[in-house]
Amino acid sequence: MRTDRGEFEEVFRSAYPSVLRTAFLVLRDRGRAEEVTQDGFVRLYERWAAAIRYDHPVAWVRKVVVRDAIRRAERERRQRPTLVLVDQGLDDRLPDLDLLRAVGDLPPRQRAAVALFYLDDRPVDEVADLMAISEATVRQHLFMARSRLSEVLGPADRGVSSDAG
Repeated sequence: MRTDRGEFEEVFRSAYPSVLRTAFLVLRDRGRAEEVTQDGFVRLYERWAAAIRYDHPVAWVRKVVVRDAIRRAERERRQRPTLVLVDQGLDDRLPDLDLLRAVGDLPPRQRAAVALFYLDDRPVDEVADLMAISEATVRQHLFMARSRLSEVLGPADRGVSSDAG
């Protein structure tokens, strides 16, 4: 029989890379993404006695991390222009550097929607829940993101399709 700590470690080890990748795509900085992700898992650990009874503790921590990353990215965007930092190690699923940079230039909520929907393969209803917005708003973010990516990257299919319906 596993201990509570052992179960938490199992959840942490299996979910951390994916949650970190999503935070990185929203924040565009590995250090800040690690900080937000670690904070989310610390909060999960602090609530582990209750969280272990959740249907999906990973969904809970992903929601916490995504919302914190969006808030942080929006706050930083208001305070100063940011540099686009590229970390290929976290984004081996992205087809090329140009796409990574273009996604990084999107506003934080569009970046989060793209990361969750296209890169984490989350359905629209789950993306809406994770971002605390309506499904229609998720679709709008995805539409605007695809439009912007099309402008920047050109009409060729560069790895982001339009199947958000």
